[in-house]
Amino acid sequence: MSASPVSSTSGFEQYRLDAALLRGVSALGFLEPRPIQARALPAALSGRDVLGLAQTGTGKTAAFALPILQRLLEVSGPGPRALVLAPTRELATQIDAEFRALAKYTRVSTLTIYGGVPARTQIAGLRRRPDVLVACPGRLLDLHQQGFVRLDQIETLVIDEADHMFDMGFLPDLRRILAALPPRRRNLLFSATMPAAIRGLADQILANPHVVELDHVGPAATIEHALYPVPESRKRDLLEHLLDTDRSESAIVFTRTKHRARRLAEQLERAGRRVVALQGNMSQSQRDRAMRGFRDGRFEILVATDIAARGIDVSQVSHVINFDVPNVPEAYTHRLGRTGRSEREGKACTFVTGEDRAMVAAIERMLGAPIARHRVPGFEADFPAETLSDRPSAPRRGRSSAARSPGGSSPSRSSGAPRGPRSSRRGRR
Repeated sequence: MSASPVSSTSGFEQYRLDAALLRGVSALGFLEPRPIQARALPAALSGRDVLGLAQTGTGKTAAFALPILQRLLEVSGPGPRALVLAPTRELATQIDAEFRALAKYTRVSTLTIYGGVPARTQIAGLRRRPDVLVACPGRLLDLHQQGFVRLDQIETLVIDEADHMFDMGFLPDLRRILAALPPRRRNLLFSATMPAAIRGLADQILANPHVVELDHVGPAATIEHALYPVPESRKRDLLEHLLDTDRSESAIVFTRTKHRARRLAEQLERAGRRVVALQGNMSQSQRDRAMRGFRDGRFEILVATDIAARGIDVSQVSHVINFDVPNVPEAYTHRLGRTGRSEREGKACTFVTGEDRAMVAAIERMLGAPIARHRVPGFEADFPAETLSDRPSAPRRGRSSAARSPGGSSPSRSSGAPRGPRSSRRGRR
């Protein structure tokens, strides 16, 4: 089933991947491994467990997909043999698409399992024993309990965006799935942050893992980001001003509630904008149509809440606009991860009112640096911008010092990030 590996010392060929995989890598335009791939691939290809601390948009899917595919090509057997768990349908679909692209010149088969759609198509796909399952925990557990999913042949488990899994209440489902898996397997866990619950999960399932922690926990260095002090009543006017003057190609606008997202999208549509909302009351088919229209360029603006936007991966987003400041500092980093993807440049604008002082201070403490304040004539706030936090104001133009951080030292380390989980008796290969 496997062709002879190609040996070289450059690009992806240095990892001695199967020739068919190298064709898939080349077809995707990947020339050199990105940092997380360069640091994770050798360990994962050797069969070690991996803990990756990295945000979305860093290239982590290929970091776990390539070792899985290489193993499947080297050793044949009945499927499913690899299980990738993701918190949202959108992320599961995107992971599956990258697996398929990398495996284009092989016979490896994949299947996505998620809720919100009829199960009969997924059940039919399971009967064909796909090699790789990319699944959301809830639907996977339902189908397993009904006897439609076999997990006894799983050799590799990947948990992606583990912190989002915890935020969305999936930890009990995760533990039930873990109990159904073979105890001897390879485990890879990826998370942008490491709260106590996820650290405990990592300690439980990872055996002497190779730890990959990217050098920054703040927004990508290619993002220019700034705070815009503005009265609450002028936010929508400022939003339209920025969309008109700031060369926005495509923008995701974040609001605090689903009702606000829907209302803002309706207002922008009446103003002639090509806009769509993404919020929790939508059916899966409505969500799919919205995301497809945004990716295809039919909509230039996507208005979303934090929960609705989890798992979104759109490479061409030029602007992220925080219409409302997030409720927790970590959400700021997650939101900004939607632009500046794959080392492209992006811009993030955050509208702040006098009531946001405490959260701005918390965000800047997390980043370890101030965020630039931009004052737009005609939209001046009714409070001094200097009172927004207990840190001095950054320069008005250019990137903030957090965004300028080169790949070397981290401006701040996530408070819960471990140096590496302890070895565990569970989950060993």
